[in-house]
Parts: sequence; structure tokens; C-alpha cells
Amino acid sequence: MMATNATGGAIASAPVATAAYPPTREGWYAVAILALTTTFALLDQGILGLLIQQIIADFSLTDTEASLLLGPAFVLFYVVLGVPLSTLIDRWKRTWIISIGIFVWSMATAACGIASNFVQLFVARFVVGAGEAVNGPAAYSIVADYFPRDKLPRAVATLQIGSVAGRGLSLLLGGGMIWLVASIGTPSLPLLGELRPWQVVFLGVGLPGVLVAFLLLTVKEPPRTAIRTEVSKVPLVGAISYLWRHFAIFGPMFIGLTLGSLDTGGRAWGAAFFERTYGWSPATYGIVSGVASLAAMLTGLYLGAKWVEWFQARGKADGAFRVIIYTRCFAIPFAILMPMMPTPQLAVAFNVVADLTLGMSGPMLNAVMLIVTPSQIRGQVMALYLFIFTVIGQGLGPVVTGVTTDFIFTSPDDLRWSIMLLHIVFLPAALAVTWLGWKPWRQEVERLNAEDAAR
Repeated sequence: MMATNATGGAIASAPVATAAYPPTREGWYAVAILALTTTFALLDQGILGLLIQQIIADFSLTDTEASLLLGPAFVLFYVVLGVPLSTLIDRWKRTWIISIGIFVWSMATAACGIASNFVQLFVARFVVGAGEAVNGPAAYSIVADYFPRDKLPRAVATLQIGSVAGRGLSLLLGGGMIWLVASIGTPSLPLLGELRPWQVVFLGVGLPGVLVAFLLLTVKEPPRTAIRTEVSKVPLVGAISYLWRHFAIFGPMFIGLTLGSLDTGGRAWGAAFFERTYGWSPATYGIVSGVASLAAMLTGLYLGAKWVEWFQARGKADGAFRVIIYTRCFAIPFAILMPMMPTPQLAVAFNVVADLTLGMSGPMLNAVMLIVTPSQIRGQVMALYLFIFTVIGQGLGPVVTGVTTDFIFTSPDDLRWSIMLLHIVFLPAALAVTWLGWKPWRQEVERLNAEDAAR
């Protein structure tokens, strides 16, 4: 039975019994394939940061102009259509949506490899963002319909292997390809002529993603879990109004993510920072940091999930939130001091600590959101959540870092001071705001668990 709300949109009736989840083996197969798609998404997205110093030299760009490629070019699509498209995730077949997205962003990444000027590269990066706008929200929505609430932290942590692998491989494969091209020379293609090394890397990481688009179609679309609360069916209105009514739960997570995302610009400038500060080439930085990041973050994914389960076994329903708070407290001093290290080896070591704790807490940020979000608006809420991370973190964050270097410290060699300043300003603030949502989130989880037990 359906009613209508003040906006005229249909409202779901009272909660009904939750249907059985699909077989576990199907769920883990879906997680594995979705992790692979996320690997290619983060690989295509992150490779530009490794290559940016070469592109700056080839196109004679300022740091501010380069930051437009690192950030706004990629997230511009999110600003215009990313969130509206999320309504399709809650209504259409999600596996098809992701498959189309993979094909689009893979071809766009390859197109970056044939760009011959700033405008062409900017447009290609825009299309990369267009393809990847649907991947995260749809993937999380699928996983949440495969696993019950108490299993979600481990499932999301496993899915995040794709993010870790994508970030690590963007450094490792990118650095290896740069070294290989330098060793054997750049190829010359018909109509395109001789390619620059960074163009070869874009082609090499973009084209294989087309095969993954077809592999994704082997994942079964899970049935959507039962509606358990009243939410307007008007696209986006229902999701936003629900978030507003439960601001004490969702507000600190969204605001904390916004503040933390403003600090992420330094990661995009990592290769440039190591080259300007320590004289490391992009190939050296990519290989060393890629191996270190992969090892640290994969370890963090395992430890984070185990830590949550340790809390749950002792009756702590808020285990995922605890891991977020505790790991951030530990990581902040290392992040602030990293740019000031006297040697590149020490800087990498401090980054390893940051990557380890990020591997532990990153998946939990998504898990805590999924756990308390009604199933019928899950795609839209995750799209709004990832919209902040993408638009602020990947779009504005690199620009804030570049502009700070150009206009506050005024010298490209002072990039390290920009990175440190942003760590000092945003990381403690993000932690404090997120902490405010801890108690309301725990109370909501306890209510949901009690509601399930009464059925």
C-alpha cells in the first residue's frame, strides 16, 4: 500500500520482512569483478598525477593550469549530471550501467594519449569523469544487496581492494611504462606521428578497460532488499529530505568528508612533490611509491576488517565507526610531518603510515553510510556522498594545493609547504566533525538491529 507526501511523491509503506540474500558465492564473485572494475577506474583516474610534470613541460603550463587537469576537468561532469544520473541506479539494471561507464571512461583515457594540447586533454579528462560517475554508487548499491548489515564492512573492504590496486598500479605501472618507453624509445603511429612518453602510458592503461566492460556483464543483478522506512520516491527529493531529517547521523559524515577531501590535493601532486623536493624522477617515484602503497593499503584493508569484526564479537555495534576515529587520530601527525622529511625514503615511510591507516578506515567510511541508508535510496545517497569526495577532493583539492603554491608561497619549490599547511588546517577539523556523528550513528544501528531481531 502506498501513500503520498506533501510533494506529491509516493511514499513507501511500512517495513516488510527482508528477503533472503543471494548465495554467498555469488556475492563474493560480484565483489571480485566490481573490485576489478574499480581498479581500472582508479588506474585511469590516478595516472595523470604521475605524468603531470611531463605534461607541464610539454604544454608549458603553470601549476594552476595543471591543477585544472588534475581536478576540475575530471569532476566537471559530476557537477552537471553525476548526481541526477544516480536516480537511474535505484531503478535500472546496475550491472549494465557500470558496463557502459567502463567502456566510456576507458576510451576517454586512451583519447588522453592522443591529445596534442591543453584543451584536447581537458575534454578527454572530462569524458573520463563522465564514465566513472556511475561506478562507485552502483557498485556499493549492488554489494549492499548481496550482504547483510553485519557482513558489509568486510565486503566493502574487499571491494576497496580495487581502489587500492588502482591507486597503486597508477604509480607502479605508470612508472614502469615510463621507464620502458625511455629505454626503447617512443613509438610512431600513422596519422599521430611520434608519441610522447606520457601519451603512450595513457593508451596503455586505457584500452584494456574495454575488455572489463564485457566481463562485468557476467555479474548477476541481485534483488533489491526490502523497503524498511518511509522515503519519497521523487528522484533526489526523497534522498535529500531523508538525509536532512536524520542530519545528526548523516551531517557529520558529509561535512567531515568535505573537510577531509579538501586535504587530498597533495596526493595528486605526489610525483611533482618528490621531483621538486628530492629530485626523484616520475618513474622512480611511481615504482617505489606504488609498491609501498599497495603493500600498506592491502594490509590496512585486512587489518581494518578484522578490527571491526573484533569489536562486533565483543558486542560493539559501532566497530566500523571506531576504526575510522582511532586510525585518523594515529595518522594525522605522520601526514603533517611527511612533507618536511629530509630524505625521500623517510617521506615514503611516513606515506606508508598514512596508506596503512587509510586502508583501514577508507572502506569503513562507505560501510557506515551503507549500513544506515534505506535500500531504495542507497544509490542516490552514495552518489551524493561520492559527489563530495570527487568534486571537492579530486576537483577542488588539487586546485587548492596548486593555488596555495602559486599565490601564498609563490615558488614551485615550496610545494611541500602547501601540502603541510593543508594537512594542518583540514585533517584535525575533519576528525572533530566526524566524531560528532559517532553517538547518533551508533544509536541508529542499535535501533535497526533491534528492529530486525523483533521480526
